[in-house]
Amino acid sequence: MKDMLVQVEPLIPSLRRYARALMRDRTTADDLVQDCLERAVSRWHQRRDGGVRAWLFTILHNLAVSQFRQAATRGRHMPIDDAGERELASAAAQEHRLIYQDVLNKLARLPEEQRAVLLLVAVEDFSYADAAKLLDVPVGTVMSRLSRARERLQQEMEGAAPGNVVELRSMK
Repeated sequence: MKDMLVQVEPLIPSLRRYARALMRDRTTADDLVQDCLERAVSRWHQRRDGGVRAWLFTILHNLAVSQFRQAATRGRHMPIDDAGERELASAAAQEHRLIYQDVLNKLARLPEEQRAVLLLVAVEDFSYADAAKLLDVPVGTVMSRLSRARERLQQEMEGAAPGNVVELRSMK
């Protein structure tokens, strides 16, 4: 148990960051990470030799894909009585929050496959090979999806104000 804790605990911030970028909702992302960690603990004996990091990210990614599929089938539902101030309030007016939201919106417009590859390689610093293994696709597919994601984001960002343009060419 202690071995598992030593290996898993340092990875939790990365898992949360990836989940938040995928889910675009802090509460849902935290629930996703919790589900991932529960599954990892219950199946710790089933892991294969190799990196725990890739194994955890694979679990998280597969859980997220399942949630996306369920949401597409069911749609999002929230009773008005359960809606808090956060859901009913308008977005903050601070510039950095608006820029952040703009980037997240542009990321959200990417197809899920491209967004996942972009986040794994550019944000979580996975190699192409590790990302390919995690997503269970060939390395060439990862490279292609990443290229298309960068190109599409660059086109989206060209419409932004000059001071807000993110240099995407510097990404891996």
